[in-house]
Amino acid sequence: MRIVEAVRFGPPEVLVPRSAPVPVPGPGEVLVEVVAAPVLLLDTQLRRGWGREWFPVTPPYTPGAGVAGHVSAAGAGVAASWVGRPVVADVLGGYASHVVVPAAALVPVPAGVPVPDAAALLHDGRTAIRLLEVHPVRGGDRVLVTGAGGGLGLLLVQLAHAAGGQVIAAARDPRKRELAASLGADVTVDYAGPDWPAEVGKADLVLDGVGGAIGRAALDLVEPGGGFSAHGGASGAFTPADRPDVTITGIETVQLSGAAATRAVEQALAAAAAGRLRPVVGQTFSLEQAAEAHEALEARTAIGKTLLLV
Repeated sequence: MRIVEAVRFGPPEVLVPRSAPVPVPGPGEVLVEVVAAPVLLLDTQLRRGWGREWFPVTPPYTPGAGVAGHVSAAGAGVAASWVGRPVVADVLGGYASHVVVPAAALVPVPAGVPVPDAAALLHDGRTAIRLLEVHPVRGGDRVLVTGAGGGLGLLLVQLAHAAGGQVIAAARDPRKRELAASLGADVTVDYAGPDWPAEVGKADLVLDGVGGAIGRAALDLVEPGGGFSAHGGASGAFTPADRPDVTITGIETVQLSGAAATRAVEQALAAAAAGRLRPVVGQTFSLEQAAEAHEALEARTAIGKTLLLV
């Protein structure tokens, strides 16, 4: 099979395609033939050696935290009916053509949802569902989404709009702002400019995927009694929680596992199947182009979700 290894910490060039034996699923496991693997900004940060106190990875390792594909073999104790079914699953080492996955981690892909779209919803979809559960949007709420041109940001724009919020989408790239507007953002702002907070005005809720100075400025815009989600650190740092008059949640709120993670993924996939949620896959790369995919994310040229197609 084909895999990608990070042979050491460093720039994208440390991602090297390799060949490896196809693994055999053990009891309670299945073998998934991968169609698509989501590329996360976190993947690029770990590749550089960031966050080892939270994510203890040691090179050489295969990056990736999830896959979408078809079950090609089932181990002992796993129903044979899984074989051939399209699925998504959380699993480490997703940059590979074949991955062994515990059967308990499988989530079926519903009819009408392309497998690559399911890959795009595996992490971002469940995170968006969870965020809107923790911070419900009421009709008329002013909701600021930072990092609005990424895969998660565009889903949050759609969900907040559908809930009746007045959505302000903040992103640097004009193409990202145009896309956010087409998906329901009422206002778009470029936070590369010094006066962007004045353009936003006040907000009842901020969904911050950027952190750093952008997140800090966004936190200042929240009305007393409002909400702020500091779930992202695309800038390299999360927004500090120092507004006692605001309900602030951090990344731990969206770090779901087990049944809770499965339920949120199922909800996101069901919404996509019903046409209520549209994942935006902005760019795809082959497995062997994993380094180029990382370069696109780090250069902030990627729009929506980035996938490796296997």
